[in-house]
Amino acid sequence: MFELKPHTYASKREHYDDLVSQARGLLAGERDLVANAANFSALIYHSLPDINWAGFYLYDGNELVVGPFQGKPACIRIAIGRGVCGTAAQTRETQLVADVNAFDGHIACDAASQSEIVVPLVRADGRLLGVWDVDSPHTNRFDEDDRAGMQALCAVFMESVGD
Repeated sequence: MFELKPHTYASKREHYDDLVSQARGLLAGERDLVANAANFSALIYHSLPDINWAGFYLYDGNELVVGPFQGKPACIRIAIGRGVCGTAAQTRETQLVADVNAFDGHIACDAASQSEIVVPLVRADGRLLGVWDVDSPHTNRFDEDDRAGMQALCAVFMESVGD
């Protein structure tokens, strides 16, 4: 049984280190993409403060399609290069957006979202799996510690799904 318990952390980095450890344990031994994406989304959504959406957009060979997530219903399809998610998929670089209203071409799936971080998910052979997307109802919610932490979490996720 997996149990999420409230913790107090000395720093955001310590919190992410703990989440990486929890993610490793949660995903250990399971290779199913949907099962791992669902549990990963739930872990992050219920562990980080001040977020209102956490989930996956998976690349179907043409565009990003919503995958397992936690939060309100989301946009279903996003073109590569469009919005924060499509930009992360196209550039293969993490997008950290302090104020989504200032991001040219932002797609407002939930009007409450004010900041966003999106990590591209790229397989070892360079193929795009999709993106990991986390939104907050607060501007400036995400910083460089979040970038490093989310990238570390996504590395654990990618190890779990294999090729």
